[in-house]
Amino acid sequence: MQYTFPNYYKEFSCIAGACPDTCCAGWQIVIDDQTLKKYQHFKGPFRNRLHNDIDWKQHVFRQYNRRCAFLNEENLCDIYTEAGPEMFCRTCRNYPRHIEEFEDVREVTLSVSCPEVARILMNKKEPVHFLTYETDEEEDYEDFDPFLYSKLLDARDVMIEILQDREKKLNLRAALILAIARDLQECIDEEDIFSMDDVFDYYQAEEGVREVKNALAEVDYYTYNRKMFQNQYQMEHLRADWESYLQETEKLLYRNVNEKIDKKRYIEMQQEFHAWMAKEMPEYEIQYEQLLVYFISTYFCGAVYDGEAFAKAQMAVVSTLLIHELLMAQWMKQEKVLDINDVIDTVYRYSRELEHSDSNLNLIQELLQESNE
Repeated sequence: MQYTFPNYYKEFSCIAGACPDTCCAGWQIVIDDQTLKKYQHFKGPFRNRLHNDIDWKQHVFRQYNRRCAFLNEENLCDIYTEAGPEMFCRTCRNYPRHIEEFEDVREVTLSVSCPEVARILMNKKEPVHFLTYETDEEEDYEDFDPFLYSKLLDARDVMIEILQDREKKLNLRAALILAIARDLQECIDEEDIFSMDDVFDYYQAEEGVREVKNALAEVDYYTYNRKMFQNQYQMEHLRADWESYLQETEKLLYRNVNEKIDKKRYIEMQQEFHAWMAKEMPEYEIQYEQLLVYFISTYFCGAVYDGEAFAKAQMAVVSTLLIHELLMAQWMKQEKVLDINDVIDTVYRYSRELEHSDSNLNLIQELLQESNE
């Protein structure tokens, strides 16, 4: 078995009560079967509460006001204090560690839905790289396509190399990985996996880069960004204030007066925001690069299971784009001031809404697939 993890993995340590948020609210915490059995046979004064605050049919902890029943007023876990850390369920024990499983491979990362992980990644200046180690474990997956997986790994390596090429502007890097993923999708749909190498070669050569540059010049950013932003209203909202936050942001960015006036104002504001960021927060492109690499490295190879490589690359780019839009609205709201804490806050809040909900992860992919038709 091969295990892979990002080079900043060991920098993480839970900051517990010092955390500005909690991982025990806003989403259902699923309890694995092994831990459920431990809870069933637990003895002692904590037994009654443990049994009463578990939904045994759904295999989840009960929630009150969208907070886990065991989360106390100090944002600490009563299971930990009353029963000990060995009584944590797998979800609580592993978070914010996220594992993607493939045949004989486990890819372990840290979710940026955790404020501390977001802080680590958004402050990292050097390009992220990945470390591996191997064990003697072996396994067989039914219906797993090792050849497609191998090509997806190659594609991901090419995409990450492009994303970390800081000689190129960030929007060009993002457009290049979308172009690669779009053409790879055609190869997958036509069952022409052998042509994938040609796709890699083309977009790493001058001709492919020039084609993507020309296409970028034709993009209507106002219309596209607004459409992608509005997709968020169709998703499950895990935090009670998320929808009102989106509505306030949409009003700040896009207004609803006259399309021509709105578009002109938006373009001017984008230009001013980019100029401000370049002067006051010049590391912002590195932060966006880290986010793109994070989403691509975490989700792209999952296309081996559903064949949707293009939608997964789009999710990476659109997620980074939406974080940018949320930050621009925050900058406007704060009278054109922004700092690293705003970036960290926006990243982890967006990630929680997307990555803590399987239905949202599935829905964003479906919406992006529809937009390609």
